[in-house]
Amino acid sequence: MTGSPAPHHGPRLWAIVGATGTGKSELALDLAEHLRRQGSPAEIVNADAMQLYRGMDIGTAKLRIDERRGIAHHLLDVRDVSDEAAVAWYQPIAREAISGIHARGGDAILVGGSGLYVSSVIFDFRFPPRDAAVRSRLEAELAESGAGELFERLRQRDPATAARIDPKNGRRVVRALEVIEQGGSTHGAALPDEPELWHPRTRIIGLHTPREQLVERLDRRVERMWREGMLGEVERLRADGIEGGVTASRAIGYAQALAQLRGEMTQDAAIAETQALTRRYARRQVSWFKRYADIEWVEHPVDMSALAN
Repeated sequence: MTGSPAPHHGPRLWAIVGATGTGKSELALDLAEHLRRQGSPAEIVNADAMQLYRGMDIGTAKLRIDERRGIAHHLLDVRDVSDEAAVAWYQPIAREAISGIHARGGDAILVGGSGLYVSSVIFDFRFPPRDAAVRSRLEAELAESGAGELFERLRQRDPATAARIDPKNGRRVVRALEVIEQGGSTHGAALPDEPELWHPRTRIIGLHTPREQLVERLDRRVERMWREGMLGEVERLRADGIEGGVTASRAIGYAQALAQLRGEMTQDAAIAETQALTRRYARRQVSWFKRYADIEWVEHPVDMSALAN
């Protein structure tokens, strides 16, 4: 990873990343409180794609306002579930929030496990152009033929990108093909070979939990989601248009709860599928963040004095 030498003064950008269920939100709060005691009015910026959505609380483990310890949080509850959230939309508003925190003299703490969203902010990450006509044609093909046929086309034209994309994620497959048809190289799910930092005083902290412990924690968390009212939350979100939302309706847990509400899955099946998909997602998150050259891995409990030196 390359970048300008970090100056010895001025606000910092922290990125707290890692798999779902590792405790990133709590670590971000602990770090913010520690920095505030040191004189930096730190604030937190969300980098979890699903926590951008209003009303998606239980299934995303979003901190309630009374759990935020008085620390300002940015980019929570900023999209309706009927809206599409795209990383190219997210990048400029996240950077604007960070710049605002820095202008107020505080460190900014970016926290979340959505790898592409995090990368788009902390690295000098530029997005390929869009072509509405090409995209519309590809989306029509997706609706008619499904993701499998389009994924095979992507695999033939760009095997490296195809290897990093979930074959069932039609939206990502369409985007990759859209870029290829314009003669560009896709960002796919990849980082540039030698990404430069957007902000020179950046610290990337990876929160790690041993695999066996994490699997147990994730399975219990999914069961707790249903106990704490996941179905009721999703039922309310149906009235807000979640079933028409391209992004929100496919979120892990929400898609399964919707299927249960429609009578297409039993509760046991919905929970089991959510658990399996969550474990798979956690593995992909770890693989993504392991590619960050300058990441500093920590485990609970974290010695905040040593971390924030």
